[in-house]
Amino acid sequence: MPIYGPDVTLDNPAYIDETVRIFGKVTIGDGASVWPNVVMRAEQHEIVVGRRTNIQDFTMVHVGSASGSIIGQDCSITHHCTIHGCTIGDACLIGINAVIMDGAVIGENSIVGQNAFVRENQEIPPNSIVVGVPAAVKAERNSRIPNSMNAFLYYENAIAYSNGYYRRWSDDSFWQLAADEMDRLKAEMAREAEAGK
Repeated sequence: MPIYGPDVTLDNPAYIDETVRIFGKVTIGDGASVWPNVVMRAEQHEIVVGRRTNIQDFTMVHVGSASGSIIGQDCSITHHCTIHGCTIGDACLIGINAVIMDGAVIGENSIVGQNAFVRENQEIPPNSIVVGVPAAVKAERNSRIPNSMNAFLYYENAIAYSNGYYRRWSDDSFWQLAADEMDRLKAEMAREAEAGK
């Protein structure tokens, strides 16, 4: 069974693995998933995980001395990341083994590459591609659709795992569902562009 402290709020997450440890003031959003061996600790401030966001295997989410960790919706925090007292906007993908430090802000629709080190108080604009040690913006691109699709894959996988099914991505029916979701996201962005957002 997962181990939770008394101040943890579970707002209908899709899946939380039995090896997870969550302590302090932590909120896990609707449809979010937390995968094997994740640790979250909020001895002060708070940790918030947004809707349909996935926190993948062996990730550590902690608070900083002056800031909590706030992660938006439709994000993927991939394997072995360290998220430490920072803010991550909606529809971001944080690559394997990346570190994001206290007070850093990652703008929405961004990608932080694997092994990147985002410094304390570093601000990354929306729609950025960030790589390196120390991390720097190398390109500008709105990655909302691919990042949201990755979150969708994990959301569907989380529902399957919660029902004891571990081969969801091997189903032909799943990939049709994914294609429908891609079409939905493209149409949504087209409507927003037409409306001038």
